[in-house]
Amino acid sequence: MSARLLVVVGARPNFVKVAPILRALRETPVETELLHTGQHYDYALCESFLEVLGFPEPDFRLGVGSASHARQTAAVMVGCEEILQERAFDAILVPGDVNSTLGAALAAVKLGCPVIHLEAGLRSGDHSMPEEINRVLTDRISALLLCHCEDAVSNLAAEGIAGASTVRMVGNTMIDSLLRLRDPQRSLRTLAGYSLQPGEYLLVTLHRPATVDEAGRLRAVMDVLAELAHQFTVVFPVHPRTRARIERERIPVSEHVRLLEPLDYQQFIDLESRARLVITDSGGVQEETSALGVPCVTYRANTERPVTIALGTNELVGVDPDALRAACRRHLDGDTTRGSHQIPLWDGAAGERAAQAIQDFLLRRPAS
Repeated sequence: MSARLLVVVGARPNFVKVAPILRALRETPVETELLHTGQHYDYALCESFLEVLGFPEPDFRLGVGSASHARQTAAVMVGCEEILQERAFDAILVPGDVNSTLGAALAAVKLGCPVIHLEAGLRSGDHSMPEEINRVLTDRISALLLCHCEDAVSNLAAEGIAGASTVRMVGNTMIDSLLRLRDPQRSLRTLAGYSLQPGEYLLVTLHRPATVDEAGRLRAVMDVLAELAHQFTVVFPVHPRTRARIERERIPVSEHVRLLEPLDYQQFIDLESRARLVITDSGGVQEETSALGVPCVTYRANTERPVTIALGTNELVGVDPDALRAACRRHLDGDTTRGSHQIPLWDGAAGERAAQAIQDFLLRRPAS
């Protein structure tokens, strides 16, 4: 007995989360085909991840590219619907909370194809975030919800979604990829290529609309980074969205802040693992730094990953440049001892657990 699963990826975090599951499913009767929506179109944010993570060549490519939320989601819906009408699949797997996630899930459920949501149950409580809308709606129409922490399971239960056959706690598959690709010796070589010393630089990632779209707010952040750069090197791999905003608004950048092109996944892990401090508005980076034991300051009003604050290395400071400055000073002037911050089931084996849950669901075996 076998089953056919369509796996959808569209943006960098999707690739990282799905790779361990694809590897584990190779040893099962579940046959997979890969749909790449093309939501990320920059090489370092897209194609390099396929190579580094050992993805097979996608069976389908939509090439939706950049557009408004409505146009991007609609393009994914149309493309996914055509594929599902032409090919018979027993279920579709959608990871995360990007527009590709919701678009593919909507197309599938309307055609009667069961949806499996990886990283289900995360909630920030902020419905002004497009990702929050994508999460909530995808969870409501999913037949199997794979969770990476107990907070997520509790969130779903509070919304009336519960049961061992519907909600499975599998752990964080993103950490599987992180641990698999982490290489201490390679990281030192990468640092040497950028003339960096371990623990002597800050790593920055900023790309969310709430952080970078308003010129005055982005200018204030760049001013804070310029101040910090007088004490430590500040390394800032710039997302295309953020770079476009800096150039369009002519926001000054200190000569002491090193703006880089987007990094491939291995390079980013190398820099992340050796940083003195990470400043981010990314959900995935909050998780990665907690697994690596690297101090992280999150420049957002809220987070859908509170476990990284309670059990990890993350500090949430809001969208306030003064709070950002103060938090960074505390970390840089105080105790920077690094340690292990093990969050339950963030252990490198989540991919195998997720694959087993998917197999149980598709082959209709009772959940263990």
